[in-house]
Amino acid sequence: MSASCDAPRCALPEEEVLALTDLCVEFPVTRGLAKRRIGTVKAVDGVSLVVKRGETLGLVGESGCGKTTLGRAAIRLYQPTSGSVCFEGTDITHLSERALRPIRRRMSLIFQDPSGSLDPRKSVGSIVGEPLKIHRLVSGKAEYEQRVEELFVTVGLDPCMMDRVPHEFSGGQRQRVGIARALASDPSLIICDEPVSALDVSMQAQIMNLLKDLQEGIGSLSYIFVAHDLSVVRHVSDRVAVMYLGRIVEITASADLYDDPRHPYTQALLAAVPIPDPYVEMEREVDILEGEIPSPLHPPSGCPFHPRCPQAIAACSQEVPQLRDIGGGHEVSCLRA
Repeated sequence: MSASCDAPRCALPEEEVLALTDLCVEFPVTRGLAKRRIGTVKAVDGVSLVVKRGETLGLVGESGCGKTTLGRAAIRLYQPTSGSVCFEGTDITHLSERALRPIRRRMSLIFQDPSGSLDPRKSVGSIVGEPLKIHRLVSGKAEYEQRVEELFVTVGLDPCMMDRVPHEFSGGQRQRVGIARALASDPSLIICDEPVSALDVSMQAQIMNLLKDLQEGIGSLSYIFVAHDLSVVRHVSDRVAVMYLGRIVEITASADLYDDPRHPYTQALLAAVPIPDPYVEMEREVDILEGEIPSPLHPPSGCPFHPRCPQAIAACSQEVPQLRDIGGGHEVSCLRA
């Protein structure tokens, strides 16, 4: 009997691959040599969302809002403080590493830094093939080499380059190696943690097109695409969730978000996206958000966005708004939406 047979089950519709319920992730803040705890940072604060099979959920927000932490907690690279993570019908929130291993092969992560995420001492062929060995997905050397070659071809790399080490590749090629490694275990969910932010514009387009082609070819592959660039997310996402200070403040279909943003924070993010036409860009008026993101160690009372919100009312400083559906699956966390 496999370790996953005793894993707790959770009710999850067949069309959903992942469901997060009231997920919280906290990190202690310590001081001094004795590591005295002086506070707690809520990196993720009560997030609930679902990811459907074959869809791409964009996760956007400013740096430090909790996007990466949420993505890693979703595949249990970070242990949730509270709430639950349901993956393909199994509650993986509190599973041991041993029980989680057979389930983990169905999840993968593409890292932001294609250089730092690859072992400089290993050949790229062994890097891509490592998941095949760990999860025992091949039965012999011939099958192993064939599968690694297939993965190289799938991501647009020449299999003749398998014996090279990462520093012999360009940034875009290294990210393709990272994508091949993520695909090796045949996952149903991949967390894409800002996979194009370290690349130039032309290479960004190539990598995004590759990810879309892979998803269309596999069919049931789902992505959580973490990014701070809304123009990038627009072209790859079916739905978009906007995060601020550890919370989801708006989530809806990609077209609806860009055509009709309802949360003031989303409106401010979209207003800051530059327009390619320099004349239009020069003439348009942009309302720049004032102030900085509040410290997650001492978050403001009420709505976390109210100190910077140009539309804030008195109630915003007292009442914490909850996500509510305003129609058509468009959910917003705002008292005035």
